[in-house]
Amino acid sequence: MNQPKTAPNIPLSLFAGSLLYGGLCVLAGVLGTKIADLGTWPILGNLAVESGIFAFLILVVLGSATAELHGTATANRLVRFGFVPLIVSMALLMIVIHAVPPAPFWPDQPAFAHLLGQGARMQFAGLCSYGTSQTLNVYVFSRLAQGKDGKHLWLRAWAASLLSQIVDTLIFITISFYGVLDLGPLMKGQIISKLVLSTIMVPPLIYLFVALGRWLDRGGA
Repeated sequence: MNQPKTAPNIPLSLFAGSLLYGGLCVLAGVLGTKIADLGTWPILGNLAVESGIFAFLILVVLGSATAELHGTATANRLVRFGFVPLIVSMALLMIVIHAVPPAPFWPDQPAFAHLLGQGARMQFAGLCSYGTSQTLNVYVFSRLAQGKDGKHLWLRAWAASLLSQIVDTLIFITISFYGVLDLGPLMKGQIISKLVLSTIMVPPLIYLFVALGRWLDRGGA
């Protein structure tokens, strides 16, 4: 008689983090349709950035927190599985925009298609930049962790985020706009804006997610 299979024992922090990670992979692309004004800063001047960075920085922190709590291999697996919601959401958007006719009384199809209908080139750029930058973030964070015994958590997460954000911007803008726009000014503004946001957001968030993960795994929920 076959014994019933038992569910795998997945740490609660990894289960909850994976759900949040998948949702943010999709949300980052939606938020990216709005350009946010970050205000005017001394020396830096006026900064603007696509709003998807707010979701993307949380993805970066989740990747680092997963590496801290469950190891580099698990964090890399999380990044790879992140391609699934990304690709499925892209495919569904294209189907809804191009293959599903709008209701005759709904006037917002042009705006909907304009905001969410990224071309194939930008979709490919997004997949390339996501995979490369998120994998790099986990790699740098894990390498900096060697011999540190959990110390300097904020510094490791911050340094990994800075490097991954620069690479993400270089890849995405180059693939998306090479031969179409002047890449230099576009990259400069995006990189500076992302570095500022990384400095503000990543240090407190990494402590929050690691502490929350440990609390969940102790049976806090």
